[in-house]
Amino acid sequence: MQVTRYDRITAGASGEVSAVAYHASVARPPDHPGTYSTPLAAALDRVGDRWSPQIVAALLATPLRYGEVQAAVAGIAPNILADRLRRLEADGLLVATAYAERPPRFEYRLTAEGRALAGALRLLADWGAQHTGSGGGEDGILRHGPCGSALDARWYCPTCGDVVDIDGPDEARRV
Repeated sequence: MQVTRYDRITAGASGEVSAVAYHASVARPPDHPGTYSTPLAAALDRVGDRWSPQIVAALLATPLRYGEVQAAVAGIAPNILADRLRRLEADGLLVATAYAERPPRFEYRLTAEGRALAGALRLLADWGAQHTGSGGGEDGILRHGPCGSALDARWYCPTCGDVVDIDGPDEARRV
């Protein structure tokens, strides 16, 4: 899905006004609409803005109504929240179910595809806790409950159970 561009208007020292791109979509190759140069570019086009990952994270535990989503995502403006909810629904990451007709009111629930983002969001949050000093709890880092050691994410093969070194030759490949 092509992401809407939002501009922020700034005034320079001499008083001239210019628009600065606040959020723009990842460029798709012009001869192949809907395709991307990398899987990361495709993912970022869908959930790479400031607010979408926070909305998905808020909905991981339970379905929420609009006001509850707004309370869970601190600082989001109502118009931005409405836009992101519509985009995430159009992308198939969440479903809006009406619970009142007049005025129309909705409850938002993640689809299986939206819930599949949980692992990536946890890794990103853990990275943020380790490298930016922002996090919840004592230090924000995920820890093993019984012993208190920081958790370490690793790739593994679910068939044979081996831990995979993705930087090693012939250890991993995209198919």
